[in-house]
Formats: sequence, C-alpha cells, structure tokens
Amino acid sequence: MSRQMNAVTSGAESGIHDEPHIRDRRIAVRHIHALVEERGRDAQTVADRFDLTASDVYHALAYYHDHPKEMRAVEERRRELYEAAEDDPHIVTSPADLPGR
Repeated sequence: MSRQMNAVTSGAESGIHDEPHIRDRRIAVRHIHALVEERGRDAQTVADRFDLTASDVYHALAYYHDHPKEMRAVEERRRELYEAAEDDPHIVTSPADLPGR
C-alpha cells in the first residue's frame, strides 16, 4: 500500500493518540482542519510548519470530511474534557497544565 493510503491513523487504531492523526505523528486531524479551514492557513504552510508533505495535510482534511460522525464524536469528547477541566485542576488539557509549568 502506498504512503498516501496510510497518511492518517484513526484513534481506534492508534497506539499514540486517542483521535485521528497523521500516521506516526501526534498531529491530530482536528488540528490540521482548524489551521487550514478555520484559520485560513495555506496547506503548504501548515505542512512546512510540521515537517509534513502537502499530501499529508490534504489527506488529513479528506479524512476529516470523509468521517463526519467520528470527528463530531472527537470534538464532543474534547468539549466535555474542557468543561470537566474547569472544575478539576488535575485534568490536563494542554502542556501548560503539566506540573512545573
């Protein structure tokens, strides 16, 4: 199988992340979507920033749109996590929440 066919790993198949992400990287499909489609960043700029190919970025975007149910579930889990973190300082939602930061 070509590299392009394997550009994205689903959260269920992953050993490193709980949501779809670029294979062998911790860069979430949701994050790529936010940068390109919500913030208007150029796909090549995003690729360069994360040392990806433009193809990786476009495969992530295609995955986002090809799996709307899965992506809505991911977004709902994230929303619930952030809401829970408002009441519990022990819930980590970003590196800034780690002890010693």
